[in-house]
Amino acid sequence: MPKFWRPEPQIYDALIESIPRIMSSQRPDGQFGGLPWICRDQHAMLPLAVAWQMPESPYHHDSDVLDAIVRGGDALINDQDKNGMWTFRKKDHSSWGQIYMPWTYSRWIRTYRIIRDGVAENVRRRWDTALTLGFEGIARQELSRIHNIPTHHAMALYCAGEVLARKEWQLQAVAFIHGVIREQSPHGWWTENVGPVVAYNYVYVDALGVYYALSGDEAVLEALDRAARFHSNYTYPDGSIVETVDERNPYHPGIRLGNPGFSHTAAGRGYLAQQHTLFLNAGNVFDEDYAANILLSAGEGPEERPAASRDRHVFRMEEDALIVRRKPWFVSLSAYVCEPVNIRWRQDRQNFVSVFHDRTGLIIGGGNTKLQPLWSNCTVGDTSLLSHTFDQEEPDFSPRDGLFHVPDSAVPGGNQDAPSLTLTYGGEYFHLTCLPKSDTELTLVCKATTNTRQAVEGHITLMPHLGEAVRLSSGAETILGDDSIEWHPYNEEWLEHAGWRLVLPPGGRITWPVLPHNPYRKKGDATIEEARIVVCLPFSEDVHRYELTLSVA
Repeated sequence: MPKFWRPEPQIYDALIESIPRIMSSQRPDGQFGGLPWICRDQHAMLPLAVAWQMPESPYHHDSDVLDAIVRGGDALINDQDKNGMWTFRKKDHSSWGQIYMPWTYSRWIRTYRIIRDGVAENVRRRWDTALTLGFEGIARQELSRIHNIPTHHAMALYCAGEVLARKEWQLQAVAFIHGVIREQSPHGWWTENVGPVVAYNYVYVDALGVYYALSGDEAVLEALDRAARFHSNYTYPDGSIVETVDERNPYHPGIRLGNPGFSHTAAGRGYLAQQHTLFLNAGNVFDEDYAANILLSAGEGPEERPAASRDRHVFRMEEDALIVRRKPWFVSLSAYVCEPVNIRWRQDRQNFVSVFHDRTGLIIGGGNTKLQPLWSNCTVGDTSLLSHTFDQEEPDFSPRDGLFHVPDSAVPGGNQDAPSLTLTYGGEYFHLTCLPKSDTELTLVCKATTNTRQAVEGHITLMPHLGEAVRLSSGAETILGDDSIEWHPYNEEWLEHAGWRLVLPPGGRITWPVLPHNPYRKKGDATIEEARIVVCLPFSEDVHRYELTLSVA
């Protein structure tokens, strides 16, 4: 008998316990949260509305809660411009222009769907007018392309069509969402250029899941099932997202919970059960927005065990990507390649291997960036030609003559005992093989040609743990922090950090910190937490092969 999943009691508890804190955070002008105020602070309306709606809630039809919701919506009305937009402002005070903020509009209209019959006529007139202004703009100009943000807009537009009696909005939303389904990869993901956008795939799943809860449109169920199976494979055993194939986001530690879209299929419910168990066992508490969304839009039913939780597992996406699980090792290889594009959001496909161990978490990998060739598994040419200047809001992201830092092609090979990848760079070949030798040891073999007489260098990116010691075979020890450090394996046989040891071949160097470009900050500046430790392996006519041994204590 399969296990049966429904929202855990801790989700309801988290929602109810959050209400006094939300209420106390509201200022007289109706705005929630701390300064600077941003429109997304008003998302607090939705948890209040869900708690107000639920018969078992101690806040069921509470007049103070309802008043806080109304004042919260009025604060959004007061900040709308003539088109129904808000300023896209972040808590770091940066401003990104005017926007129909999708996450805010979707929560506002779902809140209104809950409370509309419980508010006074003058409130309904005021909210009807403001929401109509916003959704007319969304219907007119925000559904022009298949993308995660328009998909969220379409879900909200469907809800707005129901609440505000605009059938044409519902028809427009349904047509768009059916188009989204047609654009999904057979492997369960959506792309923005080449290959998956793993982190933003959750946005599609969330939008489709809430849309299904609103509409009952069974056309989305197969898409939700495919997406759930993709994420069950592209999630590490500790609950964090596998970053290797992601063209938008590097690795971020922490358990990714999911959303209501996972709750409508057996594969998705198994994924939620796994993620929620990891989350709760780590002593975490669900936040109120997550709890409200689950309680409002999630289904329940039998669950299916996630594929990635098995002791032995292989998952292939044709010739484009490979997952090998040999507990306690988890290896991810990507073969997605494309030319760099001069767009800040689409990262250069440059880092193709990730190695995870159950005891230590992610060790090798960390994903992609821009303007940082040392994050590339191999470079051919002069790496100093491509770098980030930290005072430029719109830098030139295009390739540089004299440097190949992304491959022309990538071909996965080997088997579950020796997964491998061959990359080509402007006439040179770089070959990488992962060899799990035991539960505590893995060998990484790197080979390259040197036919073009240009500098050829391999790079292995290592995940840092700030504040923890780095120990060297010589006995030297340092605490990993802001200070720049460089080690030379001529003098050191191994390096230890965060529970693992890497035996180093002579001839290379190790450097810290190697910073990325952060597209989510206007000037692209990255913090030390985003850096990598990089092992640099220079190839030559005399040196075509390096072997590194990774062991876990």
